Amino acid sequence: MTDFDPYMTAIIANRIDGIVREMTHTLLRAARSAVINSARDFSCSICTADNQLLAAAEGLPIHIFGSHLQTQAMTDYHGGDILEGDCYLHNDPYTGNTHPADHTFLVPVFFEGEHLFTTVAKAHQADIGNSKPTTYMADAVDIYEEGALIFPAVRVQRDYKTDEDVLRMCKSRIRVPSQWHGDFLAGIGSARIGERRLKELCEKYGKDTIKTFIAAWFDYSERRMVQAIRKLPAAVLTHSGAHDPFGDLLPDGIPLNITTRIDPEAARVTLDLTDNVDNVDCGFNESEATATSASVAGVFNSIDPTVPRNSGSFRRIDVILRDGSVAGRPRFPHSCSVATTNVADRLINIVQSAFAQIGDGFGLAEGGVGMGAGFAVVSGKDARTDGAPYVNQMIITSAGGPGSPSADGWPTYALPVIAALMYRDSIEIDELKHPILFRSLRMQTGTAGAGRFRGAPALEVAYGPRFDPMEVHWPCDGTYFPARGVRGGNDGICARHFLVGVDGEREELPNIVARKLMPGEYVEGNHASGAGYGHPFEREPSRVLRDVLEGYEDEVRARDVYGVVFTGTLAAEDLAVDAEATARLRAG
Repeated sequence: MTDFDPYMTAIIANRIDGIVREMTHTLLRAARSAVINSARDFSCSICTADNQLLAAAEGLPIHIFGSHLQTQAMTDYHGGDILEGDCYLHNDPYTGNTHPADHTFLVPVFFEGEHLFTTVAKAHQADIGNSKPTTYMADAVDIYEEGALIFPAVRVQRDYKTDEDVLRMCKSRIRVPSQWHGDFLAGIGSARIGERRLKELCEKYGKDTIKTFIAAWFDYSERRMVQAIRKLPAAVLTHSGAHDPFGDLLPDGIPLNITTRIDPEAARVTLDLTDNVDNVDCGFNESEATATSASVAGVFNSIDPTVPRNSGSFRRIDVILRDGSVAGRPRFPHSCSVATTNVADRLINIVQSAFAQIGDGFGLAEGGVGMGAGFAVVSGKDARTDGAPYVNQMIITSAGGPGSPSADGWPTYALPVIAALMYRDSIEIDELKHPILFRSLRMQTGTAGAGRFRGAPALEVAYGPRFDPMEVHWPCDGTYFPARGVRGGNDGICARHFLVGVDGEREELPNIVARKLMPGEYVEGNHASGAGYGHPFEREPSRVLRDVLEGYEDEVRARDVYGVVFTGTLAAEDLAVDAEATARLRAG
């Protein structure tokens, strides 16, 4: 344990979080593609020179919990040749990155000639040179068929000057090179802002003080995790789930298993992911970073939310992975194209819902999964700009959040790996940027997984091309296996999608979609809803009334699912709970 002034610890810790937030605002404001500057599909963090995660502020857990694996790759590859003014581009899923679509910029920060930190700016790209115009190649047999440009901690700047060879290589393969180049500059700019502010921090407090703070901050974070774990009972929680089937390749889906061991006496949590199938011949394999981050995120979702998320608290969590497993360390050249979402979403759900086995008040229900039509990668040519190409990952809708022991699920949840930390696109901005026409975006009444605290309802979206044909790609999970309720809570509903033709005929689409939409056609569908926590009859009748008044539920489900009887009507605006009739119905 390291002694350090607690007031100074709080000051410097918040200052460093502030630096991460400034990096975040820089990337948000400077990026070119909508997936970054509108949806905020990126994360920033700071690691120490010895490759420990120091701060992540509001970064997505799936992005940043493995930041230190990428800085480790940088030091492994470049060793003593890392100099001030360098910047490295890393998107290799076999050496610490999440999946190839996440371009990560690593800037080593020097002060008084010593490497003290590495700033990390990771952003999901609209296009990375894949063989198809999508960054989610669910059907790719291996990384060769995927076709992504891979950069295993490649130096892209030396002495603050960019390597033009790398730029030319990327521009020759990426479909809208000017858009990618803008995002490239924004990512480097974000990491450089972090570098500048960390130097100022060291100048103000001195190198020795900062080093002492780092050790003290990690020790404090570990002590907080020890306290959180010791509030839990000893338990061995074995829990399972499954990813949806995928055609003839995965007719039964992907079974997933995690054993969680809680040892409050030793203050340790062990996550054993070794009992999972081998790598699959498609893009659903987890990378080491995503398998670790997803399972660890499930733990943090289930304990004291004030415990800092850094390498200090990570000391108390052991993650056991198996080489060559779909939920472990991938064996080259298996594709990890979809590693940040589908299976990762299921891993988070499995861990957080397993904690609910401990007893009432622990864990969460499962959140809605599935990147459906509202998360599609859209591409084509824009007649408004003389046929210029466009490509973008949309984040226009959301799967429903899970019910918890104390709150309903969030409609803006998006996915378990996102947990409401991203933004949703603006329909108006997307229609301005791309030749796309939205027909609807609405919540579906009566679709939430019921419970004492319910999940969030399903959201529906419909859109199509405005002028010329448009390609849409999405790899949706949650069309077969819904989010599951816990402690008596109900499951959510599954996702469903349709192609609506010019004549109005509706054709149901499979879960994995790669389709060209012709003018007049459009896609319509709903994402999955979140599951409930606790039996629906335990929900306060006043909450059920409010749900009906606000359109989350209808009067039929209020009676049949929640056991709540009303007097009056919605139309007459005199709807009220009949307390006696409700008590009789629930007792029966």
